[in-house]
Amino acid sequence: MRLSSPQFWWRAPGVPSTLLAPVADLYGRIATRNLDKGQRAETGVPVLCVGNPTVGGAGKTPCAIALGQAAIGLGRKPGFVSRGYGRKGRGTLLVDPERQTSRETGDEPLLLARIAPTAVGADRAAAARLLIEEAGCDIIIMDDGFQSARLKTDLSLLLVDGQRGLGNWRVFPAGPLRAPIEDQTRHADGFVVVGKGPAGADIASLAGRSNRPVHYGAITPTKAERFAGMRVLAFAGIGDPAKFLASLSAVGARVEDSRVFPDHHPYTAEDVAALSAAAWRQGLQLVTTRKDAVRLAGGADALRLFATECDVLDVTFRFDVEGTAERLIRETLANFRRRRFG
Repeated sequence: MRLSSPQFWWRAPGVPSTLLAPVADLYGRIATRNLDKGQRAETGVPVLCVGNPTVGGAGKTPCAIALGQAAIGLGRKPGFVSRGYGRKGRGTLLVDPERQTSRETGDEPLLLARIAPTAVGADRAAAARLLIEEAGCDIIIMDDGFQSARLKTDLSLLLVDGQRGLGNWRVFPAGPLRAPIEDQTRHADGFVVVGKGPAGADIASLAGRSNRPVHYGAITPTKAERFAGMRVLAFAGIGDPAKFLASLSAVGARVEDSRVFPDHHPYTAEDVAALSAAAWRQGLQLVTTRKDAVRLAGGADALRLFATECDVLDVTFRFDVEGTAERLIRETLANFRRRRFG
């Protein structure tokens, strides 16, 4: 189970972050060394990495899906590489959403596999080879994996939430950063700010100092008219559940009760029984995210039955400037050609 991030990460540095500074310094040194000296494998095809500079989600998977769709529109055959967080086993696996469940693949890979061939595995180089050899993919899009430094990349993007930003700008565990931000920026080709908020100006300043471009986009609900006026009990086990609750309210739903679980939470029969009882008692409709829904659908009978009671708020990622996704795919292809052929 992935634990929720502590609140002090998202406030100005104080006593907790100061006390954890020595551990953070050691963690940061190790993370930087991995970024600088990681054994990055050559795949033989272009590789685009979609990562986060911080622990937790900022919309990597929706953004990766948007880039995959852009690649398809340009006549390419993309493949997604994911670690498959929370799945059983560490071996490399080609995802089959018709036969496999989130227990075997992780939740996000099932969403990616709806768009293009997807492989999961702790060994991302092996996952990429599987996509190339078995699925005929000619461009790899990594959903996360920036800090792992396992593949040679041709374009690496760091996604930052426009509201939360980089938190207190401290390295884990003193803050949410996965490595010192200056060291991460050296290995990145650009930033993507997701959603409006005060962090956008900070990221623009950081990117300007390092001569990196900043792209802007948002995760928006799709086909959400049916939620207008609906009285709901909303629940989610994702990186930033507050954003999900805000999105429901924004489309007109009346969020009268909510339950928040850790990211990638493996739901139990007790969880769903409590949710179902609370919704029935208050006369509310259960609503969750697509990521939570695929975990429920891959669970035991009680979880699958519960899933049929729930409505799902689907979302999509869109860049603010039309054509940005296609431009990023073309940039990845051009960088690959220069790297391999001069």
